[in-house]
Amino acid sequence: MNKILIIGAQGMLGQELLKIFPQAVGWDREEIDITDEKQVKQKISDLKPAVVINAAAYNAVDACGQDAEFELAKKINGYALGYLADVCLALNATLVHYSTNYVFAGDKKDGYQESEPPNPVNKYGQSKLLGEREILRRSNLKYYLIRTSKLFGAKGKSTMAKENFFAQMLRLSTKQIELRVVDDELSNFTYAPDLVQATNILWQESHASGIYHLVNANPRTWYEGARALFDILGKKVKLIPVAANEFPRPAKRPKYGTLLNTKFPKLRDYEEALEEYLKDRN
Repeated sequence: MNKILIIGAQGMLGQELLKIFPQAVGWDREEIDITDEKQVKQKISDLKPAVVINAAAYNAVDACGQDAEFELAKKINGYALGYLADVCLALNATLVHYSTNYVFAGDKKDGYQESEPPNPVNKYGQSKLLGEREILRRSNLKYYLIRTSKLFGAKGKSTMAKENFFAQMLRLSTKQIELRVVDDELSNFTYAPDLVQATNILWQESHASGIYHLVNANPRTWYEGARALFDILGKKVKLIPVAANEFPRPAKRPKYGTLLNTKFPKLRDYEEALEEYLKDRN
């Protein structure tokens, strides 16, 4: 059996990967420091996996604007991919890595295909693009570079795991009589179990190395996502659509971040996935 290594195994995505690859070796921050090149190369070389799935990431979008945080983001999201790629090359292993729609400027209403030139509008996007380029400049590497967006699913077990958007909306709806939700940032929601299933198919069916956009179908704004959530639940919540500039944030966000999947079978509609998430949550 091919040995699989999952890095970032206690996050939202990592825990779903462990469900579909139950025999995999799962490492989180307690087992490996992804910013330590020597340790990373040594530990992976000793393990000799056939596939390395990197689900570790720095994703504090606003904090990334601070110099020290940006340096950390570049190490985790960027430089680490260089030595992960090098050790995979040495072992003839496949590297699977997850990136983001934030590598794009967000000025194309119709969305972005896999081949579109990136142009990030914030430091977080720059750090993720750095990692993409580390992978892409190693010509003989076997890899799947998967861009996704608005990930939701069961909260990760890691102490740094974040609450997803829908969980946040549910929590806030118990405390506030009305919710103001951004309605002018468009992109795809992605259900973590669906993303993991697609990742499995990519590898098991030996799809060509390259960039893939894996997201649930039908892009929506945050407001539209919240409306769908409460409609599914039959819960009456007063939602007020607002412009993003009503919530001033340090980091600019892409206005149009839709990812167009042109290379892989389409994932199901996000509302169908959302219904499943809500059932599993209960």
